[in-house]
Amino acid sequence: MKINVEVDCTPEEARRFMGLPDLSPVHEAYVAQLVDTVKNGVSSDAMESMLKSWGPMSDAGFKMWQQVIEGMTGRK
Repeated sequence: MKINVEVDCTPEEARRFMGLPDLSPVHEAYVAQLVDTVKNGVSSDAMESMLKSWGPMSDAGFKMWQQVIEGMTGRK
């Protein structure tokens, strides 16, 4: 026997029904920050901290990323 149940609801209604938290304010803050970054560009300090967190071994990883970016841009 096979039973199919279709529920017609919006994502908001499904979220409330399942008891999930409303992350709309977090999403709006994230989008606002992203738009601000796109409009104003990325600062060198932000880029440095981002690359340090991505790379292995902190400073050694940062130097590796720095060399990669310098190689791509032709700067030294």
